[in-house]
Amino acid sequence: MVKKSDLPFGSEFSPSQIELPRALELAHAHGGDWREFEKAVRATWFEGHNTTDYNRGKLANNTKLGMIAYGIIDRAANLTGFGYELFGVRADEDALYELLARHILLNLHGMTMVHCIQDMVAAGEIVNLTSLRDGLAARGIHYPSGGKHPSIMRLWLAKAGVFLGQRWLVDAHRIEEILGLGTDDFAALADLSNEQRAFLRALANTGSQEPQGANDIARLASATYGVKFPEKSLPKLVLNELEEAGYIRTTKTTSGRGAKPHKVTPTEKLITDVVDPLLEQIHGQTDPKLLALLRTPLPSILSELDSPDRYRAGLALEALAFKVMRIIDMTYVATRLRANQTGGAEVDLIFESTRLVFSRWQVQCKNTAKVSLDDVAKEVGLTHFLNSNVIIMLTTGEVGSEARRYANKIMTQSNIAIVMLDGSDLNTIGKEPTAIVRSFEREAHHAMKLKKLDLQGG
Repeated sequence: MVKKSDLPFGSEFSPSQIELPRALELAHAHGGDWREFEKAVRATWFEGHNTTDYNRGKLANNTKLGMIAYGIIDRAANLTGFGYELFGVRADEDALYELLARHILLNLHGMTMVHCIQDMVAAGEIVNLTSLRDGLAARGIHYPSGGKHPSIMRLWLAKAGVFLGQRWLVDAHRIEEILGLGTDDFAALADLSNEQRAFLRALANTGSQEPQGANDIARLASATYGVKFPEKSLPKLVLNELEEAGYIRTTKTTSGRGAKPHKVTPTEKLITDVVDPLLEQIHGQTDPKLLALLRTPLPSILSELDSPDRYRAGLALEALAFKVMRIIDMTYVATRLRANQTGGAEVDLIFESTRLVFSRWQVQCKNTAKVSLDDVAKEVGLTHFLNSNVIIMLTTGEVGSEARRYANKIMTQSNIAIVMLDGSDLNTIGKEPTAIVRSFEREAHHAMKLKKLDLQGG
């Protein structure tokens, strides 16, 4: 039995062979009669081909099959619901190709292909149809041997700017624009103030559904987004309106002297309007089982690291890196080393940020007893290849003294920052996500001391 392709068939349904606006018009005119549709396609694009009538008919048939595979028409050549969306914007080619690209990325394993390519480029591998086929197979994506499926997808995505001049060079920021991701502006939150939006984003980033200190969330929002919150007027400026809008529930603590600090708990509305869109950012980029883990509390992920199933432990390790970096709202770019290749012992991920200035962060996450000097040295060597500014060493164990001394030396002699978070940090962050601010501030102050400028020197 022939295995069904996970990528859409696209032979002759390619921007190098047909014009999408015209193809949509032909489907609109001949929908319901696939034979007439094929005749029209043949007359429009293939009649002049130096081949037999049968082959010209085959080319037209392939175009129809490609449009079916891409979900644009049904087998009778009627426009589908998505086809009608494309038809409605056919006169605006920018909007047309952006709409198609979004569909490919989210619904046709396009993000899986893009993520695979990013992984290969980050690992220094040459990307071609042969190597890409192996890379996709490792991610559970199959298409027929010799098939042009990825090439056709790349050509359509290139029409929307997802791929740049070089054949397999991905523009990650263009993907964010197409998917409406990587910005602070969720449509549901458009009417809120900057402080209110930042507070909700920070609360959502913690991934916790338990009550948390409102002042702690405000500190996390300040550290992440640079928004200042007057502590005494936090309820009036932020909390009251967010509670009225249905995003949070607030309670006052009963212990302590003086003003009673508030606790805030996210509601189902916040999860629907903010948390789910945040997770949608990596839809199609990762193993579906990883997405399920990302919806679980951090302590549960930490417990999964002890699983005797190496694959599950590896997924948990990757989820750990995601969750920690998500708290400070970093944008995921790629995974360099799959944890199942290291028996669930380590995973390397790349994140970026464009807040105020661009920065690239490489994260080494280790489920081992100790981080060694060699572990840090490997990451330092990769910064030259990846153009990274920051190295994050996350470990469920401890950081060895030699590793710390080597990191100190590197930070003293270069502009690289190296952040060390050990098992104690992770356990604390698991119980109190906002504690990540204290951990990062500790590491930042340490780096600042090492990099102190001597302006008096000759």
